[in-house]
Amino acid sequence: MSKIYFDAEGFYSALDAHRLSKGINWKKVAGESGVSASTLTRMGQGKSPDLNSLAALASWSGINVTNFYRDDLKNMAKPEPLAEIASLLRADRNLSSEGASALESMIKSAYEHMRERRDKT
Repeated sequence: MSKIYFDAEGFYSALDAHRLSKGINWKKVAGESGVSASTLTRMGQGKSPDLNSLAALASWSGINVTNFYRDDLKNMAKPEPLAEIASLLRADRNLSSEGASALESMIKSAYEHMRERRDKT
């Protein structure tokens, strides 16, 4: 039987990217999300948040926590990374359709290049 777990470090990294995109510090994250600064500090040290803190941070940031479920047997159905990236770029209100398309093309090209490189090693 496989074990499903939560990738707390990955969630924290995504949360940090969201924080940086808003140009705010962790104290402001705590204030806006209602999560204590000490919880955010513990998360920065690799600890998992409690359920209520996770829910508050996901609600505040809009980050989908299911993206951070992991399965030790790697048999969970997961969307393809490029499909996820494309959908996120298309949903970004800060990007024009042309901008999203340009970024998508660059990312696809880099992804294919790196995948080919990995396959050769």
